[in-house]
Amino acid sequence: MKRQLQPHQRITQSITGPFQKTIWKPFVKAVDTYSLIAPGDRIAVCVSGGKDSMLLAKLMQQLQLVRQNSFELAFLTMDPGYDPAHTAQLQDNAALLNIPVQIFRTDILRVVNRQEQHPCFLCARMRRGHLYARAQSLGCNKITLGHHFNDVIETTLMGMLYGGQIQAMLPRRKSDNYPGMELIRPLYCVHEEDILAWQEANGLAFLRCACRFTSRSTEDPAYSRRARVKALIAQLKAESPEVERSIFHSIHTVQLDSMPGYKQQGEKHSFLEQFKG
Repeated sequence: MKRQLQPHQRITQSITGPFQKTIWKPFVKAVDTYSLIAPGDRIAVCVSGGKDSMLLAKLMQQLQLVRQNSFELAFLTMDPGYDPAHTAQLQDNAALLNIPVQIFRTDILRVVNRQEQHPCFLCARMRRGHLYARAQSLGCNKITLGHHFNDVIETTLMGMLYGGQIQAMLPRRKSDNYPGMELIRPLYCVHEEDILAWQEANGLAFLRCACRFTSRSTEDPAYSRRARVKALIAQLKAESPEVERSIFHSIHTVQLDSMPGYKQQGEKHSFLEQFKG
C-alpha cells in the first residue's frame, strides 16, 4: 500500500516535480550564478507570510537537504503589528508547510499607518533594519528576501521612469549598516507567474500586505507606480514575448562606454573624462 504524503511533503515534491523547470532550476541557477550561498553560512530566511517568502522558505529547506547541510538556516518572521487573525493565518501556513518560523513583534504598522503619503519605502526600510538586527543577534551572516524576477525588472523600469536613474536590484549586496551581514535574493530568476501557478496548484492561500494603503492600491492600479509599470510590461510582452527577458538581460550587459554619465561608489563620472589629457 502506497504511503500517503504529508501536506508539506506533497508541496515539496511539487517544487522538484511539476515545477522543477519553472521554479527549482531557476532558483538553483540564481544561487550558483551569483554565488549566493557558501559552505558554513548561517542564513536567516525572512518569512513575511506572502507567497514569495513562503516558497523561498521551502526552496531553502530543499536546497539544504540536497547540499547535505553545508549551511544553516533560521526562519525569521517579523510581526509588524498584525491583528490576531492575521498572525494566526501566518502561523497556520507555516505549520502546513513545515517551516519552523521564529516570530518577533515590532510596531512598524503603527508607525507607517500614521503617514499621510504611501509609506512603502519607509516600511521596507524599517522592516529590513529589524530583520538585520535580529538575524545578526542569532549569529547569521546573511538574510534572504523573496524578491523575484518580476520585482527586478519592474524596479529597473521604475527607476528610469520615475527616479531619473538606471539602477538595478542586485542579487547579493553587503549591508551598509550591519558589518559582516549580506542580503541575498535566491528567487532572482524565478518568474512571479510561476510562483502563482505553484500556489494555485497546491491550493494555498497566503497573506497579503496588512497596510491600510493596500486596498486603495488594489482598487485603483493607477495609484501605484509599480502597478502601472507591471501593466506596461504586460502590454509590451503581449506585443513582444521576449521583452521581460530583454529588460533582465540589459542590466547584466550595461555598456558604460555609451553612457554620458554614471555613478560608481557614489562618485559621479562623465564620458568627458576620456577626452581629458
